[in-house]
Amino acid sequence: TRQAFITKELIEKVQIVDTKTKAEAFSGEEGDSENKTINLTIKEENNKGVFGRVAAGGGTDDRYEYAGMLNIFDNDRRISVLAGGNNINSPGFSFGEIQKMFGNGSSMMVSSSGGFQINGRSFGFGEGITTSRNAGANYADVLGERTDISADYFYSGSSSENRTVTQRENFLPDSRYFTDSRSNNINETNNHSVNMGVDIEVDSTFLINIQPSFRYATSNSIGDREEETRDNDNQPTNESFVATFNEGIAKSFSNNLSLTKRFGSRGAFFKVLLNTDFNKNENDDFLESQTNFFNNPQNNLNRDQYTDGQTDFNNILASASYRVPLIAKQLFLDTKYAYKDEKRENLRSTFDYDENTNDYSLFNTNLSSDFLYTNKTHTPSLELTLNKEKMGASIELSYVLRDLENEDFLRPNQSIQRDFTALQINSRLHYRFSDKSSIYIGYEKLNEAPQLSQLQTFEDVSNPLNTVVGNPNLRPTNNHRLFFNFNAFDFQKRTGFYSYVSYTASEDYIVPKTNVDPLTLKRTTTYANVDGRYTVYANANYSKEIKLDSLKSLKFDLSLNASMNRNINFNNDVQYESNVRSISPRFGLRFTWPKVMEFRPRYTINFSKNIYDIDIFEDREFIRHELGIKFSSFVPKNFEWVNDVNFNYNPNVAAGFQKSAWFWNSSLAYSFMKDKMMATLKVYDLLNQNNNSIRIANDNFIQDSQSTVLQQYFMLSLSWKFNSLGSKGEIGESNFFIFD
Repeated sequence: TRQAFITKELIEKVQIVDTKTKAEAFSGEEGDSENKTINLTIKEENNKGVFGRVAAGGGTDDRYEYAGMLNIFDNDRRISVLAGGNNINSPGFSFGEIQKMFGNGSSMMVSSSGGFQINGRSFGFGEGITTSRNAGANYADVLGERTDISADYFYSGSSSENRTVTQRENFLPDSRYFTDSRSNNINETNNHSVNMGVDIEVDSTFLINIQPSFRYATSNSIGDREEETRDNDNQPTNESFVATFNEGIAKSFSNNLSLTKRFGSRGAFFKVLLNTDFNKNENDDFLESQTNFFNNPQNNLNRDQYTDGQTDFNNILASASYRVPLIAKQLFLDTKYAYKDEKRENLRSTFDYDENTNDYSLFNTNLSSDFLYTNKTHTPSLELTLNKEKMGASIELSYVLRDLENEDFLRPNQSIQRDFTALQINSRLHYRFSDKSSIYIGYEKLNEAPQLSQLQTFEDVSNPLNTVVGNPNLRPTNNHRLFFNFNAFDFQKRTGFYSYVSYTASEDYIVPKTNVDPLTLKRTTTYANVDGRYTVYANANYSKEIKLDSLKSLKFDLSLNASMNRNINFNNDVQYESNVRSISPRFGLRFTWPKVMEFRPRYTINFSKNIYDIDIFEDREFIRHELGIKFSSFVPKNFEWVNDVNFNYNPNVAAGFQKSAWFWNSSLAYSFMKDKMMATLKVYDLLNQNNNSIRIANDNFIQDSQSTVLQQYFMLSLSWKFNSLGSKGEIGESNFFIFD
């Protein structure tokens, strides 16, 4: 559980609302009902002071962590700085701390490993064992009565090591083959970003919002990969070894500008948006590889190459909308027009090593490219919106005129140009039964263009085992999506019922079409449009708290996740369907005895099945068990003992991979100096059984893999929390930000 560092006594009001941009809030438009924003209003008398924390720890196996954050609030003025680092794959800060630093309305993404992103800033992401470091500062203020400003600088760096072992069973219409691979990778990244925001309320009817952003990143990686393939009789067919060294620089600038003008008191407005995004990536790649085909030795291939690569991606989006109120503040007609211009330049110059000159001087045309890919769209639309106290509805019809062009400067005869038109629909209906109960229904039809790699017609032979050729006759994909949400959930008490169902069907969905040479098992891949693909996803959650007496309580959670996907694919020109069904019930309990103990067991079981419509593929079933127990004890006073035990069992993984593992973390904390100081002894992976065995079942293969994970360590850390907000300046933690 991660919690925000702010006392409940300082909060005046908590609001959970549909996510809106500042321009949408100003114009009175409807927000995104599928996403929620938590707004905290701090009491004015308490919104002045200093709070934060510093912490550091060291442990066995040279493990360490350190983190510090300082926040200075003076009503409208907010200054925050942070710095941290660790080599234990940890974010270093809680989501609540970072969200408070960057303000309400922050967009976030949470990873399964515990990392998260806020407004594009990463905390705790990485593969294998990652050493991370970060630092940043944020400033926000109100100038005069009508101008809000904010600016921040953020640095994040990481170094990671990862080793992966993979076994894959591949299916063909009349046989199967097996691939074993081993890879090692070392990566280093450094990212710098500067973000700014200015909101100018020229008067009560006119808002200007400007949000520029700058980013600069460097990266380098070194890695190697061994792979061997065996046929249906378990005889070696091909093998390869690849060693790479890559260096890269990425630069970007983006700016979002919006002008919103309201007219009268009936709800009319005019809005202009101009969003620009410019990205440049430069790469220097060195590669050595050996590929051997045992049944066809004349195709053996050795490479020693250098590639100078550059990719420029520029995107400009301009739109204008005008709202006419048909019924004052209730029924509106919006007239919109949007223009989007995407340009992607891909320049790769590959040179083979020349033994005569001892230099990379032999230009390799087959492995080089010089493309300019453009995607231009004109989209006029009309939207009818109803907005009443308990009910809201909207339907938007738009017509997309799309121009796709791919210029190949190395191979001019392979340049292509295509025009497409499509009708798009976006409709919403929501009804609020009460403050804590509502339904939300929507249907949308969206048009998605093919990617450059799927359209270009030259043969990409960068992978000796898989030649890729695009299909210039591809059509854009039309996705039909229908969804339903019922919410009777109290976000503050975290009790009630929540459910969500979505159905997506695709026309002209783009899939890879691969042919495998029976002699060498070398692949040739292109792309094709197919119909009949759909995805169904549903989840439901019910939770209830029972008061056992004046102190003790028992809360239980029941949830169910289910999905059903029908995929259309090809295997050696044979088209087939695969139906993947998955259901995952979860049960959890929480027994709470304040200031004494908390006990939280949970159990999840996942059933999945792959069903094929052709007899040559065997239907597959998989099962996975996950058991978790978290126990916390708060006695004697000032002590907190926390144990988090997880058990995973996957009986279907291949021989040689660990099927089950117990994962037990334990910590003992002691608070002193009126709870401002805390000493913690933490044990990670107490039983030393942590593993990362994963089974993936795809349409035409089953893959088992195991990669590097953090091993057992012991760590002793010390932290100091300080807080002068409010008259008392108590130190405490809020329960408003809780993520399991």
